[in-house]
Amino acid sequence: MSINNIVHDLLPATDAGRPLASLMDHTLLKPEASAAQVARLCAEARHYGFAAVCVLPCRLEEAVGHLAGSAVKAGTVVGFPYGAVPTAIKAREAETYAALGAGELDMVLAISALKDGRSDLVRDDIAAVVKAGAGAAVKVILETALLEPMEKTLACRLAAEAGAHFVKTSTGLLAGATAADIRLLRQTVGDRLGVKASGGIRTLADARAMVEAGATRLGTSAAVAIVTSR
Repeated sequence: MSINNIVHDLLPATDAGRPLASLMDHTLLKPEASAAQVARLCAEARHYGFAAVCVLPCRLEEAVGHLAGSAVKAGTVVGFPYGAVPTAIKAREAETYAALGAGELDMVLAISALKDGRSDLVRDDIAAVVKAGAGAAVKVILETALLEPMEKTLACRLAAEAGAHFVKTSTGLLAGATAADIRLLRQTVGDRLGVKASGGIRTLADARAMVEAGATRLGTSAAVAIVTSR
C-alpha cells in the first residue's frame, strides 16, 4: 500500500498540537496489527512530522520501507515485553534490527536482575544492546510501576553508565506514565539522557503534563488525536 493514498484524509495539526509532533513516537505494538495499519501509521508519522514510529519487530522492514527518504525514524522493541531474556538474545535482537534499518530501539530493562540487586548484570545488559545496536538510539524501558523510587533512580544511573540515550517509563502494558515518575527520572539523569513518557498518554492535556514534568519524547498510539486537538 502506498502512503500517498492515505494522507489525503488526514486532519491538519492544530496550533496547540503542532509543537508536540516532533516529540512523538507514533506507536503500534498490537500483535494483530496489519500491513495496512503499519502503512497508515507511517503515512501519519510522515505527514505530521513525528520523531519516530515504533512497531513490532515483525513489521520493522515494512516501516523502514514506508519511511525511506523521510526524517522519521523506524523503531522497534528489544526484550519485549518483560525484559526476561538473556543478554545475548537482546544483543542479537538489537544487531538484527539495526541491520534492518531501525534507528531506535526500545529495550526492556532486566527487571528481575535489578530487583535482585545485580547492578552489573543490568548495566552490562544495556551496554550490550547499545553496542549491538550500531548507533541506533537506545531507550531503556524501566517499567516504573514495578519499581520502588530507589530502584528507579538506580536504573537511570545504570542506563546512563551503559551508554543508553533515553530512559522510558513503561511498556504501557502494566500502567501508564505519571508526571511524578517523569520528574524523578529527569532529576536523576539531568541533561545526560532523554526521558520518554509512555503509557496512558491519550490527550493533549496528558502530553503537555508529561512535557512540563521533563519528558523529551512521548510514546503513544494516540499521537494523531493529540496533535489534531484544540
